[in-house]
Amino acid sequence: MPDHWHGLIELGADEDLSVLVGHIKSRSALVLRRRCGWRPGVWQRGFHDRALRRQDDLIDMARYIVMNPIRAGLVRRVRDYRWDAFWRDS
Repeated sequence: MPDHWHGLIELGADEDLSVLVGHIKSRSALVLRRRCGWRPGVWQRGFHDRALRRQDDLIDMARYIVMNPIRAGLVRRVRDYRWDAFWRDS
């Protein structure tokens, strides 16, 4: 999405969501500044999160994320979206 990011993140037992989001924002902002010349202020302060409790919730949320560019009118088909969704197991 051109103005926000959606992600599904599974935290480990000792991981903190705020710290992880801070790392994602700082590293991506650094890359954007280096590659594109963007100035500071790429990200807004804070973030919105929602805890998922069941596997069904995870699947529904993944579908929501993948379909977001279509709902926003950016593309007609998911595969046409430039910034395709991906699943990464670490």
